[in-house]
Amino acid sequence: MTITGEDRVDLSLDSDNGDHTEPQVDLRLNVPGEPFEGDGDIPPVFTGNYTIRIDASELAGVAKVDLPCDADGLVAVCTGSELYAGDQYNRVGGIRLDIDDHSEAGDFGSITVTGEGEGLEFTAHTVDVLVGGPEFMNRRLSVPKDLRAGATFKAPVGLRNAGSMPAEGAVLWFHGSRGVSFPDSYGNCSYAEVTTGPLLHRGTDALCTFPDGIDAGAAYALAEPLKVKTADFALHDIFTYSFSAVGPDETAALREGKDYRPGTGPDLKLKKLAGVEAKDYAKYVDVDLPLKNTYDLEFTGASARGAAGDTVQADIGFRNNGPAWISALRSGGEPIGFTVTAPEGATVTKAPKQCGETTIAEGVKGYLCWIRTPLPEDAELSFPFELRIDRVVEGAKGKVALPEWDDPFESDPSNDSAWIVLNGSDEETDGGKGEGDGGASGGSTPGSGESGSGESGSSGTNGTGGTSGDAAGDDAEGGLALTGAGGMALIGGAALLALGLGAGAVVLQRRRARHSGGTAA
Repeated sequence: MTITGEDRVDLSLDSDNGDHTEPQVDLRLNVPGEPFEGDGDIPPVFTGNYTIRIDASELAGVAKVDLPCDADGLVAVCTGSELYAGDQYNRVGGIRLDIDDHSEAGDFGSITVTGEGEGLEFTAHTVDVLVGGPEFMNRRLSVPKDLRAGATFKAPVGLRNAGSMPAEGAVLWFHGSRGVSFPDSYGNCSYAEVTTGPLLHRGTDALCTFPDGIDAGAAYALAEPLKVKTADFALHDIFTYSFSAVGPDETAALREGKDYRPGTGPDLKLKKLAGVEAKDYAKYVDVDLPLKNTYDLEFTGASARGAAGDTVQADIGFRNNGPAWISALRSGGEPIGFTVTAPEGATVTKAPKQCGETTIAEGVKGYLCWIRTPLPEDAELSFPFELRIDRVVEGAKGKVALPEWDDPFESDPSNDSAWIVLNGSDEETDGGKGEGDGGASGGSTPGSGESGSGESGSSGTNGTGGTSGDAAGDDAEGGLALTGAGGMALIGGAALLALGLGAGAVVLQRRRARHSGGTAA
């Protein structure tokens, strides 16, 4: 058995060290075997008594310690009788650490965690605790409001050591999402590009090492601004960075899971600054860029002819004409919703899996469909509906539409709707747009009610083509919301009422890619 958990905690003398109710160390037992993935009760791989001993006596006079289980001063004993494969169900407990009246800069101690049980062997775990060590804050950034897609932002990246002790060195990590790249290559930096898999996770990471000491209370900046280039399709992409007070030989953990390649140019250097203000630095810094670009979402309708009793297919087309993609990075990939009503005299017999029945308006039934985000700048999707003609109505129309709202990034709202036309004239059977809705049947107000989850989407590589097909894909994970670029809601409160949506019908979930604290945009 391996005892796992955080192996280092740095306590600040200048802050509250985070939420006082949250432990910094989460102790678990990693048990050999394949974790259970079936249904029902989870079978244990071991049954018998065992104990875990947590000894924090070295921290007497160093820090205040809150231990789990049966604690006697700075020693706690946890007991158990069952173990499960993996570590998910083998939580020992959390350890909370805070400074006290005796804590001083440079105070240091360790917590030792051991275990014993008949027939069991435990690998011990140690948690090192340092008080008042180096504490890096990052310079806030502000992106010019007129920065457009394709332009380069010169980021004045920097740090301030707000801790009470110097650092032996520093590591700079920075990241750009799919629409961001870094044109310069530095010899003391390594770069990892993710160009496959979910669009939410694509982008570029970099790690740069600075071996020189970082003085306590001092501020530093890169000797030259970091160039952050935006792609032509970029809109509300994310650039973020942070400095860590660790030495060059401690970057292995930061590299885990990614294939970094070394830079080829001269080294990136730090220069010491004077006269800086603490308010210009924050723990977390990330910015959206660019703030200016547009996309053009377009529906194409469908038309068919048939007699009463016939079943026909209507393939609704949807595409993003760009030039921007819909990143939805701040919302974690919430889907876009649109509604479909059947033409008068027809019944939907088969709908795409991304669509569910709903009440669009009083007395009007229809379908609410979901398009997954992120949505590439050249995505092409198809939503096939099968319709049974119950009675022939010449020129019967059903409407396909996005919610009506003032979207500042939509360049052509006129093609945000289209018609399904049955037994129409030549003029009406061109797969027409939603403009000029004379004679529309079955209702034409976009909206939603009870809905299913969104599973539609498309895939592509950085800056390359999307896909066409049945709109099924794996590029995003959706919540139940109508969203737009950068996680902005595509539908406001007034529109929710117009669409007949109760407060419980749709939940807008805001999941920021990183902490927002300290961000200046």
